Amino acid sequence: MNHLADSTSPYLLQHANNPVNWYPWGAEALQKAKDENKLILVSIGYSACHWCHVMEHESFEDEKVAAVMNEYFVCIKVDREERPDVDQIYMSAVQLMTGRGGWPLNCICLPDQRPIYGGTYFRKNEWTSLLFNLADFYKQKPEEAEEYAVRLTEGIQQYESVAFVKDQPAYTKDDLESIINNWKRYFDKTEGGLGTAPKFPMPNNWQCLMRYAHLAKDENVAGAVKLTLHKMAFGGIYDHIGGGFARYAVDGRWHVPHFEKMLYDNAQLISLYAEAFTWNPDPLYKKVVDEIISFSLRELTSREFGFYSALDADSEGKEGKFYIFTKTDIEQILGQDTELFCIYYHITDDGNWEEEQSNVLFRRESDEDLAKKLGLPVNELLKKIEASRQKVFEARSHRVRPGLDNKILASWNGLMLKGLCDAYRAFNNPQYLDIALKNAAFILDNLLTNEGRLSRIHKKSTIKKVSPPAGGGDLERASVDWAEAIAFLDDYANITDAFIALYEVTFDEQWLNHAKKLTDQAIDHYYDKDNGIFFYTANDDEQLIARKSEIMDGVTPASNSVMARNIKKLGLLFDDEQYHAIADQLLANIVPQIAKYPSAYSNWIMLILEQVFGTYEIAITGNNFDSTRAEMENNYVPNKIILGGTKGSLPLLRDKFGAVTQLFICKDKTCGLPVLTVTEALKQIVV
Repeated sequence: MNHLADSTSPYLLQHANNPVNWYPWGAEALQKAKDENKLILVSIGYSACHWCHVMEHESFEDEKVAAVMNEYFVCIKVDREERPDVDQIYMSAVQLMTGRGGWPLNCICLPDQRPIYGGTYFRKNEWTSLLFNLADFYKQKPEEAEEYAVRLTEGIQQYESVAFVKDQPAYTKDDLESIINNWKRYFDKTEGGLGTAPKFPMPNNWQCLMRYAHLAKDENVAGAVKLTLHKMAFGGIYDHIGGGFARYAVDGRWHVPHFEKMLYDNAQLISLYAEAFTWNPDPLYKKVVDEIISFSLRELTSREFGFYSALDADSEGKEGKFYIFTKTDIEQILGQDTELFCIYYHITDDGNWEEEQSNVLFRRESDEDLAKKLGLPVNELLKKIEASRQKVFEARSHRVRPGLDNKILASWNGLMLKGLCDAYRAFNNPQYLDIALKNAAFILDNLLTNEGRLSRIHKKSTIKKVSPPAGGGDLERASVDWAEAIAFLDDYANITDAFIALYEVTFDEQWLNHAKKLTDQAIDHYYDKDNGIFFYTANDDEQLIARKSEIMDGVTPASNSVMARNIKKLGLLFDDEQYHAIADQLLANIVPQIAKYPSAYSNWIMLILEQVFGTYEIAITGNNFDSTRAEMENNYVPNKIILGGTKGSLPLLRDKFGAVTQLFICKDKTCGLPVLTVTEALKQIVV
C-alpha cells in the first residue's frame, strides 16, 4: 500500500496498490518535495477515464517504472473531479506547452509546485526515458529549470484571464447575428454537431443556439439544432438499451462512443432535450429525457437521493465490453425475433466497430420510414422492438458491470437537479419533481455547512451531528464538518442555478432564499470586485501557484457564466441593483472575447440574448397557480423568469395575491394589465 489507501476518491483507490509511492495532494507530499529537493510528479485523472487505466496498467503497475518514479520524484495522484483547482493549473500548463490537453494529465514540477514539463498519455518506454531525462536536467541545469518554471507560471497566471471593461456596452441584434454567423461555419450540416471527430454533445452550445433560433427566427440555426439532437439520439453515443449518453463519439457520425457515462453530461442533456420538446414537440425528445432519468435513478442514485459521478468505460479490463453485442449474442437472447432487432439497430455478422463481429447499436431510419420499408404498422414495429429491447436489457444486466464512481459532487448534483426541474417544467410529470425535491433535501442536509457554505464532496465520514460554530447553527440536522469542507465556484454556481429552477416549478420561496444566501457567500469569498470577475477558489482556500478564473464554457458551462446568469435572475427576482451591476460587469468583461470563438462562450451568449430581447417576468397568483403555471410552460418563452403562488415576499408579487388566478406579464420594470388566461397573457409577449 502507498499513501492512497485512506482516500475516499474511487480514482485514487484504484492506484492504492500500485508500486508507485503515490501521495494524495496535500501538505505531507508538498513538504516532502521541499525537504528532499525532489521534483514533483503530478498525475491527474478520473475513475471513468479509459486512457488513465491504460497508463496505469502499462506504467504505474510496472515495478521497474515505479522504481524510477520513486527514486527521483515525489509522486502525487489527483482526482480531477475532487480537485478541479489543481487540474485547472496543470491543464493550463500542458496546453501552453503542447497546444492540447486531456487525461491522464502528467506534469513535472519543481519542489515548489511550479511546472517545467507536462503531457497527457505516455507509452511505457517513452515515459521512463522522459523521467530519466527530466531528473538529469534538474540535477545538471537547475537554473534553466527555474527559468522554464518562471515563464510557464507567468503564462498560467495570464491564461484565461480578462481585462476590466470600464464602459458598459450596448448589445444589439446585429452583434448577435455577427457572433452566430461566425459559429455557423463550424456546423456539420450532414451529421450534426460541430466540426469533425471527435464529437462531444456540448449541451450548452445547442441550448444557446436553440434559443437564438427561436428569438431571432433563424431557420438555418433551427435546422442545425434539430439535426444535432436527432443524430445524437440515434447514434451509438446513446445507450439504446439502458438509456443515457456516453461522454463523446470518437468518429464524426456519433457512432462509436468513448463509453464512460458522466453525470454532468446526462444532467445537461435532460435539460436540453426537455427544453427542445417545448420548442419543437418531437416524441423522440420526450423518450430520451425519460430514459436518461430512468438510467440515472437506476445506476447513479444513492439511497439518500444524491447522484453519483460516473460509470467507467471499461468492464473486465475491456473498453465498452458491457455495451457491445455480436449478432450471435442477440440470436441467443431473442431467437426468432433477432432479424428485426438487428435491422433496427444495425447489428451485423461482421460487426460495425473496431472489434471483430462486435456491434455498437445505432439507428438511422425513422420508425415511420422503417415500418413502411418492412410493411409493418408503426405501432406493431415499436411494440416488437420494445419487447426485444427489454429482453436484451435483462440479459445485459447479468454481465460484469462497468465500475461506478460513487463520489457525490455538489456541482454535478446541481446540474442534475436543474435537469429534473427542466424535465418537470416540460412534461409536468410529478415523479420528476419528487426526485428533484429529494435531491434538494439531500444537498441541504449533506453538502451545506453550519456556516452556510458548500462542501464539494459528500463524504459519509464527515457527516455527523456537531455542535455549531460561534454564531449559531442548526443542531437538528446532520451537517458537514466545516473544518473539512472545500468547494469551488462551480459548486455555488450550479447549486444556485438549480435552486432558482426549483423555485420556478414550485413557487416555494425557501429555494430562492437558499439561492440568494449561496450567491452572497460566493460574492464574499470568490468575487474580485476590482477586476469584475469571480475566482474559481475561495479567498480562504489553499493558495496554489495561481488563483484562476473559469470563463470559457466547455462540456459544462463556465462557473463565471453560470454565476452571471444566476445573479441577473436574482437581481430581477429581488429587485437588487447590486446584483444587476455585478452581472453587467461580468458580461462586459467577457464580450470582447466572444466573437472569435463563440462555442466557448455559449452561456455568455444566452445572457446577451436576454439583454437584447429582454426578460419577461411572469407572475401567476391565485388558487390555481400551479395548473396555470403548467399551462404556461407548454409555450416556449426562453427569455423569462416565472414566479407566483398564493403568498410570497418578492417585490414583484406585492399586492398581486387573491383567490382569483391571474397572470401578470412584466418587463423592464413595467407590468401589463392582469389577465385571467394563458392565451391572453401570451398576447403580451412579443418575440
